[in-house]
Amino acid sequence: MSRRIKAGRAAALALALAAVLGGLYCLSVLPHGTYVDADFGIETYHSAGDRDGDGIDDQADILQSVRDYLATEPKYRSKYYAGGYPDDEYGVCTDVVAFGLLGAGYDLRELVHEDVLAAPEAYGVEHPDQNIDFRRVRNLKVYFDRHATALTTDPQKIDQWQGGDVVVFEGHIGVVSEHRNRRGIACVLHNGSPLQLHYEEDILQRRGDIVGHYRIG
Repeated sequence: MSRRIKAGRAAALALALAAVLGGLYCLSVLPHGTYVDADFGIETYHSAGDRDGDGIDDQADILQSVRDYLATEPKYRSKYYAGGYPDDEYGVCTDVVAFGLLGAGYDLRELVHEDVLAAPEAYGVEHPDQNIDFRRVRNLKVYFDRHATALTTDPQKIDQWQGGDVVVFEGHIGVVSEHRNRRGIACVLHNGSPLQLHYEEDILQRRGDIVGHYRIG
């Protein structure tokens, strides 16, 4: 085997290894340091609203409520619930957002249902069902487009991403964490797969399919 072929194979192996390690790093399989706004001179956003009147602004309330929900370690499984919100150990990506907002006083089950009835042409829902409509990513995107503040979808604009924001990907949704990677790009709190090892992951830039970024309240 020629020296050039050996060098080429070694380089290809090194690139493959780097890609694997990079993926494990982003998915938090490999431990790494986390950073916060202050590490990058970013001022943490606090909303003026306090919808549930608990003395905690909506932005911080949503973030804390998401963490409270994820602390229950919901297992990923798609099921229908007569009461809308999962009442067992299971959940999907939209439930992270729904429980986060519910803890801050925003009942997406009711809010989305009311909006579907008010603007059916925007949602394209043929048979409205308030127990499931708010648990569909496409419906939440429509709702946030209509009722939330739309922000940048460029993760490189790090100062415009704040813990408690909602981020929508193609077919997936999550909440922005207050933690960042070493480049200042925010991590995401989500529940996207039965195989997911951690609820907080450094996936914002890695996925490349961001279709929405919103701030509530």
